[in-house]
Amino acid sequence: MTTVFSLDPHISKTPGFPKEGITFYDISPALENAVVLRQLISRMAEVARRFEPDIIAGIDARGFLFAMPLALDLNCGTVMIRKAGKLPGKVLEESYALEYGTARLSLQSSRALTGKRVVLCDDLLATGGTLAAAAKLISRAGGTLSGAVCVIELTGLNGREKLPCDVVALQHYEF
Repeated sequence: MTTVFSLDPHISKTPGFPKEGITFYDISPALENAVVLRQLISRMAEVARRFEPDIIAGIDARGFLFAMPLALDLNCGTVMIRKAGKLPGKVLEESYALEYGTARLSLQSSRALTGKRVVLCDDLLATGGTLAAAAKLISRAGGTLSGAVCVIELTGLNGREKLPCDVVALQHYEF
């Protein structure tokens, strides 16, 4: 059953940050309110449940805030997809484009993802580069990407078109 839930009143908007023409959507107010945070996690679990995950993959760093409680709610495990250089041992890495240059995401190759259904979790879907790199890591680790859940999606940037799975976002803004 879908519940009616709007995060918009609990998201701070800062025009011109980090540069002119960009609006920064800050989830901090939603995190500060226990009732809203509980509703947010409950709603994310409601939509992620249909993907039947075995693992929730939280993306560094704000994706971690949602992946753990989401995994607990869905009675599944969680893994961390980190920025390059943050994980010990043998890692799989994927590069993705930034506005100026590239960045890399890492996943420990020893994570037991083979044959498991994995749902990606992050706070924001913008251009889709980060989530697309994470999706490639899941595939390389032997997991099956069954979906992605995000708190916010910037629909005007068409990021979901880069993803090989269904994406559900709780709050939408054009830019």
